[in-house]
Amino acid sequence: MIRRVSPAYARAMEGVALGSETKLLEIAALNVRYELMYSQFAKVGLKPLPVSDGCTAFGAMPETTVRRHVLLAQNWDWIPQVEGLFLKIRPQTGPQVLCFTEAGVVGGKIGLNSEGIGLAINGLVSNKDDWERLRKPFHVRCWEILNSRTLKEALGKITSGERCCSANFIVGQQKKLGSGRIVDMESAPQSTLALSPEQGVVAHTNHFSDPDKLGVKQILDEERRSTLHRYRRINQLLTPIRGGKEKLNMTKAEALLKDHDGRPESVCRHPNSAFPEDERYQTVVSVVMDLYTGQIKATMGSPCENSYRILHL
Repeated sequence: MIRRVSPAYARAMEGVALGSETKLLEIAALNVRYELMYSQFAKVGLKPLPVSDGCTAFGAMPETTVRRHVLLAQNWDWIPQVEGLFLKIRPQTGPQVLCFTEAGVVGGKIGLNSEGIGLAINGLVSNKDDWERLRKPFHVRCWEILNSRTLKEALGKITSGERCCSANFIVGQQKKLGSGRIVDMESAPQSTLALSPEQGVVAHTNHFSDPDKLGVKQILDEERRSTLHRYRRINQLLTPIRGGKEKLNMTKAEALLKDHDGRPESVCRHPNSAFPEDERYQTVVSVVMDLYTGQIKATMGSPCENSYRILHL
């Protein structure tokens, strides 16, 4: 299926399999793990996972930032043992890319490119998710977004065709100082919903803003609704930015991502001892991106315990 929808992505998977001396089917499974792990919970009516790639992400338009640069930021919460890495991609044709991904996964899920495109993501779960639909996988779409030259092209990679599973994509672009755009695109298998920044700022966690508009039912574990708390909290922290009392810069964005209100189910997430050991998720990587300069500041691990490192395209 991946060969059919994206031959270039399939060739990259073959290269990873060859270089790592791993079976191609195992690499393919890693690259469709989003679909495999989440859609089956919706399909058979089981209790969903406590989080769907639990993440807190936000974006700020130039009018709300100190240097008039578009900023995107995200904490990606997942299994602590998952190994991640940042890739610098220098293709013979197309934009250069700097992105975070998981070991074995070809497509970067969080990152930016030399055309000023940036991407942050949030996992979502709906009652219509079904990996057996065999549509273009989530990680392939992320890869295509980060290989786009324009915001219109990037958004088209989300909206074109149907999807196996639900997901949220915060996509921005800035090529000129003081100008830029951000679109937050919620996607369900058969529908999408574009959300615009409010007073120059947009934020998202792991639930739909309006599932009825997308024609889906939202699946949330009643016992583990950290997404609702994280959404309220990050918007509370962003209120001074929206109101014009403060301007955002990368250092301030880092501080927001370290917030512990409601710990352990906080913006900066930590393992919850009340849950089974294999459900104790935490912030695995924290990222702040400047789309104008092509700079990323990132931690491997919780931002409260690790220093941000500067990465350049």
